[in-house]
Amino acid sequence: MIDRFATIRERMVQEQLVPRGISDPRVLEAMRTVPRHLFVDDALQSRAYGDFPLPIAAGQTISQPYIVASMTEALGLQDDEQVLEIGTGSGYQAAVLSRLCKKVYTVERINSLLASARKVFDLLKYYNISSKLDDGTLGWPECGPFDAIIVTAGGPSIPEPLVEQLSERGRLVIPVGDQYLQTLKLLELTEDGRQIRDLERVRFVDLVGKHGW
Repeated sequence: MIDRFATIRERMVQEQLVPRGISDPRVLEAMRTVPRHLFVDDALQSRAYGDFPLPIAAGQTISQPYIVASMTEALGLQDDEQVLEIGTGSGYQAAVLSRLCKKVYTVERINSLLASARKVFDLLKYYNISSKLDDGTLGWPECGPFDAIIVTAGGPSIPEPLVEQLSERGRLVIPVGDQYLQTLKLLELTEDGRQIRDLERVRFVDLVGKHGW
């Protein structure tokens, strides 16, 4: 079957990602491989690879391709690692992660979104993604520790339960700020303790839960 979006994905990579500094070849390959158009409504498929976020059901969004790539690259994933995602949403971010690691665990609080994402995972045969309906700010402790955690919603602070579920050299990427604008932060566990670095300014939907809004 001919993938009529393959050329558009390549253009997305070359025009939106590479010029902004996304350089990890594995991340770029995942972005040119995962069919983003399948994670949006049919009416929006022609805009799926544009340089902007798009609305999905339940008042949520699918992030701009660059932001997905940037957050993914910041995690520095290896093939044998397992990753926790908080906020499944459309499922696109989890799909990208699944091409770069051994196993993805993703938590979503809205049932309709989780069900829709699961259908696309199955369609694409992305069988290394497990999902559940729950308060994502609590993480998924029974499946940890995780080598990396990614939070795709903005919260007032870094939820402590997530940090506690990181492996010895774990990394966590999360937008932190108010409900209008956040700073994307990278937390890394090192021999010297927690190291937190600011990456860039972003705007995400609210992180809702016990340790969010």
